Amino acid sequence: MRVTLFGGTFDPPHLGHIAIATAAANAFHLDTVLFTPAGRQPLKPDGAMAPFADRLAMVQLACASDARFTVSTLDAPHPDGTPNYTVDTLAALRQQMPEARLFNLVGADSFLGMPRWHQSERLLELAEWIVVSRPGFSLDSLDDLHLTPSQLSRVRMLETIHEDVASTDLRQRLEAGDPCDDLLPAAISQYIHIHRLYRPPSHPERSE
Repeated sequence: MRVTLFGGTFDPPHLGHIAIATAAANAFHLDTVLFTPAGRQPLKPDGAMAPFADRLAMVQLACASDARFTVSTLDAPHPDGTPNYTVDTLAALRQQMPEARLFNLVGADSFLGMPRWHQSERLLELAEWIVVSRPGFSLDSLDDLHLTPSQLSRVRMLETIHEDVASTDLRQRLEAGDPCDDLLPAAISQYIHIHRLYRPPSHPERSE
């Protein structure tokens, strides 16, 4: 069985995420793509705007688009508030699925930041990596990581699609009241509207 972890804040999950997951599943014959929203990403100190429960619910809606997609709570918030580390998530997944061929699906910019990740030396041991490349990106761009030939052999490039959705811009549009139907599945846009996510808090009118 070929399984990839697809982690991130998913704040919110959008059509770019779905396109990347679909392209990875097709290119690498994946049986399962685990959409795994992170409780607290260590490299994003400001955290997510939407609560974890809402992000999880939206990811569940996103996963309805493809039978290969599954929502996972492996990266749910820790009770003590400590960060969620990819190395721990991959180790837990390896323990749960010892017979599976494991991958981790990430963007090129994230992969280039791997030296800053917790216990980075273990990451390529625990899984093969599918790196979503941006235009002009190649394996030569990984020289600064000083990967060994063995480590490089565990890196796969996904060059058939590029995520051009900026989550910050998307949230700004949502905050302004734009439903962002061009970037969000209809079910997620509706969920955001119903739960008033990414909108400024309403203030009660003052009594004179």
